[in-house]
Amino acid sequence: MSLPNEVVLRPRFTFNVNAAHKTVLALFEESKHTQKEFIISCVDHHVFIRIPKKNQHFWSPQLHLEISEGETQNSSVIRGLFGPNPTVWTLFMFLHFFVAVIFIGFGAWAYSNWSLENSFGLQIGVMFLMVLAWFILYFAGQLGKKAGMDEMHKLHHFMRDTLRSKAIHTLN
Repeated sequence: MSLPNEVVLRPRFTFNVNAAHKTVLALFEESKHTQKEFIISCVDHHVFIRIPKKNQHFWSPQLHLEISEGETQNSSVIRGLFGPNPTVWTLFMFLHFFVAVIFIGFGAWAYSNWSLENSFGLQIGVMFLMVLAWFILYFAGQLGKKAGMDEMHKLHHFMRDTLRSKAIHTLN
């Protein structure tokens, strides 16, 4: 599972399988009851595979699969997305939004002070701190991705092994 670049925080993948999407969904539905290593939730044509709470840490990922009909009658398209716990993702997005609002606000304030020929060093300093905060958030996300990499591989292997258990082969 190679990624196109290093900036990807939420890796995605897509592949086709040679089974009807209802068969694939039933396979994951069945695996909810036959294994205890992961928590599996199935909603419509979406499957969420999570690490159990007792084994989770702050950076534990989850795997979201969208299983849809393929081009032929007996094929399916599986789109996967690895991501952090939705609470962690929401926190990170809130922090990014907060930093952006502070940066823009202090930028407008600095411009106003510059236009009025007043001192604007404080505003530029805060803007610099917000850029620094953006870098810190980015590297924290990268560290989180590395901390959850082993679990990402476990989730991916579980998905692959579940599909192989009924001899469902990938088409690409």
